[in-house]
Amino acid sequence: MDIFNFNYAEVLSFYLTFFRFSMFFLAVPFFNSANIPPQVKAAISFVLTLTVWPSIPISEIYFPKHPLDIAVMFLSEALLSLIVGMSISFLFAAIQTGGQVIGNQMGFSMVNTIDPLSGASETVTAHFLYMVTVLVFLGANGHLILLRGFTESFSFIPPGTLLINADIVAAVFSLSNMLFTLSVKVAAPILCVVFLVDLALALIGRAAPQMQIMVLGFPIKILVGFYFLVYMFAIIASYVEDYIYKLPTLLLNLLNLASPL
Repeated sequence: MDIFNFNYAEVLSFYLTFFRFSMFFLAVPFFNSANIPPQVKAAISFVLTLTVWPSIPISEIYFPKHPLDIAVMFLSEALLSLIVGMSISFLFAAIQTGGQVIGNQMGFSMVNTIDPLSGASETVTAHFLYMVTVLVFLGANGHLILLRGFTESFSFIPPGTLLINADIVAAVFSLSNMLFTLSVKVAAPILCVVFLVDLALALIGRAAPQMQIMVLGFPIKILVGFYFLVYMFAIIASYVEDYIYKLPTLLLNLLNLASPL
């Protein structure tokens, strides 16, 4: 006799909902920052679960009782959070890659710093552009749009019903193209300027071989690179704002492709 009158589907859906939010804070950039204590992430996930879970449509046909099937359902929740996290990570990774290329061309290949958010080693320019991107994303309320879209995912994909198919995989791979195209767009202006500086130094070295071009070239490239890097802020802001404008449509397409409804 069940003295507590537990509904198996309701209890399992609660844990799946809580697990989806928990994985969201582990997979999405700047939400997965090590600067945010795990207790705070767990508390926010629990509050969001209590907010969303009562309105989730529950059907017992989606909730098997075999332990392996239940483990697969939890794995599907982790995959959904990973898909959403990757769709956002491509933007930040592209700008970081562009900043890495810029730093190498400016002569900062040997001057690396440790990113306090991810713990990875990167050039100063890559970390600087990443922080600018985060500030623009937060300033344009991109985190709120992302969180609202992920909360609405429960109406498209009830807990444990993620559908992995060729369309969702193709959509993620198409988003990965941004990692290369946007990084080239970010790095191209500085690369052109640094190339012109190298060309000018080469001509000067040809005309005046007695000049120490190597000693003179490094500070000039750094100075010119930083000067034009200031103008990159407006360009990066336009890219980030355009991405935030398209973010609801992007999330809606991903959820529709993975929805079993």
